[in-house]
Amino acid sequence: MPKSFNLNSFKEFFRSSSVGGMILIVCVFISLAVANSPAGPVFEKLLAVELGAEIAGIHLRYPVILWINDGLMAIFFLLVGLEIKRELIEGELSSFKKASLPIFAALGGVLAPAAIYFGFNAGTETAPGWGIPMATDIAFAIAIISMLGKRVPSSLKIFLSALAIVDDLMAILVIAVFYSSDIHYMFLLYAGGIFLFLLLLNKLGVKNLAAYLIPGLFIWYFIHHSGVHATIAGVLTAFAIPTTPDATESSLEKLEHLLVNPVNFIIMPIFALANTNITFEPAMITGLTTSLGLGIIVGLVVGKPLGITLFSWIAVMLGFGKMPKNANWKHIMGTGMLGGIGFTMSIFIALLSFSGNNLILAEAKFAILTASVISGLIGYLWLAQVQKRTQKPTAPKV
Repeated sequence: MPKSFNLNSFKEFFRSSSVGGMILIVCVFISLAVANSPAGPVFEKLLAVELGAEIAGIHLRYPVILWINDGLMAIFFLLVGLEIKRELIEGELSSFKKASLPIFAALGGVLAPAAIYFGFNAGTETAPGWGIPMATDIAFAIAIISMLGKRVPSSLKIFLSALAIVDDLMAILVIAVFYSSDIHYMFLLYAGGIFLFLLLLNKLGVKNLAAYLIPGLFIWYFIHHSGVHATIAGVLTAFAIPTTPDATESSLEKLEHLLVNPVNFIIMPIFALANTNITFEPAMITGLTTSLGLGIIVGLVVGKPLGITLFSWIAVMLGFGKMPKNANWKHIMGTGMLGGIGFTMSIFIALLSFSGNNLILAEAKFAILTASVISGLIGYLWLAQVQKRTQKPTAPKV
């Protein structure tokens, strides 16, 4: 009898993401504390240390911060790609009826924040950051909703997870198309050739993970040198790895099982430690009211719940989508608020948008942090209050 993995895969993913999100919160506080202590400059120098070597003419020597943001995050994107493919083949995105509501919701949660940011920043030097408020941090969002326990319907947790996964896919496409520069097409051609080879292996029924992961390293190298962000290599590799539409444990699910804890408990905390080391300056507070700060904060705090709720309503009204079981529109609104937690992916896009301007980048990070805290807090309080009001009072004993 085949080993059943799918029945428990969501529970494992949810549990790991929720605990990982709580660890992320701790790492953010540690990073901020270090950055604003005498150890801050030492930590900055540590991130600038170059590691690696020249191997057979291949340059593999980069600063620690680049290894984190381009190397370790490629593994994060590999896991995201695995999750997206699994959901498309056998999960919450495997049929039009199942997928339509989170897809519509994610689309609204991408378009509305981007439009709000663009409205604040059009024609300014910060206009390239329009992709920053589009993203939802799946680990943080799941960590917050998991704190509510049985006070929210379990279907709402599945809806949030599916929405965040679609959101990640859209963010990946945005990064690939809009945040790439100086494209070297020959390197892309090499990467594309290896990707086609991996698809052929899939078609031939090859299930050995090494047959996919070793060529995946070369895809990473070529994409890194092509001008397209290297993390896309993780997604391409993930999409080539075979899976099954039933409960049989596949190569994809084996790899997902191996990666989910290291990514949530090691890679994402390291990313948080390296990228939230913000040295507070008085100008940052006033920076929250600039076009950059307002675009990010209003985009995440207002645009996310507005877009997610409006597009969900359109999907349901047109008959494309179905409301999560035992959930109402106040639940959807609260889920949209949690969607405004943009931390990891938002900071990642900010790095791509403002890599040459440390001051703007620091202000963007601070605005992302502020918006994510606000979104998480109001989302938690809103959903807790909604559940209290929807619970029927018990009749008094006589």
